[in-house]
Amino acid sequence: MARVVAAGHEIALVLTQPDRPAGRGLHVFASPVKRFAAAHGLPVLQPPTLKSEQDLERVRALRPDALVVAAYGLLLPQGLLEAGRYGALNIHASLLPRWRGAAPIQRALLAGDRETGISIMQMDSGLDTGAVWMQKRIPIAPDDDAGTLHDKLAALGAEAIVAALGEIEAGRARATAQRESGVTYAAKIDKGETRLDWSRPALELERAVRAFRPAPGAFAVLEGEPVKIWRARVLDGRGEPGTVLQMKDELVIACGKQALAVSELQRAGGRRLGAQEFLRGHPLAPGARFA
Repeated sequence: MARVVAAGHEIALVLTQPDRPAGRGLHVFASPVKRFAAAHGLPVLQPPTLKSEQDLERVRALRPDALVVAAYGLLLPQGLLEAGRYGALNIHASLLPRWRGAAPIQRALLAGDRETGISIMQMDSGLDTGAVWMQKRIPIAPDDDAGTLHDKLAALGAEAIVAALGEIEAGRARATAQRESGVTYAAKIDKGETRLDWSRPALELERAVRAFRPAPGAFAVLEGEPVKIWRARVLDGRGEPGTVLQMKDELVIACGKQALAVSELQRAGGRRLGAQEFLRGHPLAPGARFA
């Protein structure tokens, strides 16, 4: 939104979800979107749903050129999709039609994709099926996690939406229908997926560690207790899956193929620790195994 304002576009109304409790104290906080709007004197609407005819009429009355949507979290009804002169433009964090859906960043990391990007998409009634106005690509670095990749794509998305709005306004842009081949779906992350399965190849587990960092975190079970795995790398190694092969600077754990060298862990209720510090507080016997 900051880039859209800086580019000189008038924002007639900001729609964002209602304030919700967050943190250990469950205090109610305004979202970053609302805080930005308040700081810039922009009117804000926070409907619990988008089904109210009154709210729809308020948007229509503004006669907007376009609705710009980014990670709103609610389905937009057809009336809202059609409220703007150019409809609703979604900033989607993938190269459509790959990774339609809720978790494109995590799915790209889990799949080992080498690149991703931003699609400026015309929203329709389908799940990320609309025509694409513009795409911008970036490589996925070997050390990228969901947090770093999100930040890169957020910056790229801001750049792309400003460029797309300018091209559309000037009449130079044309939306292109998505191709029918190469469609994949980025389903919402289920908690069960975040548990590491040591029978899988180490490469897949290392991707999972990065895909679920900084949240919700990949975990494994050690001596009956959950342990979050925050940083790891792939090493050559063989053994019964889940068995700790080495306990020095890293915990080297056998996988279905190769081994995972874990350098940062966290027990439930504790803080993140390097492997050496973790072992000083929680020594393991030779041959210890993760379940």
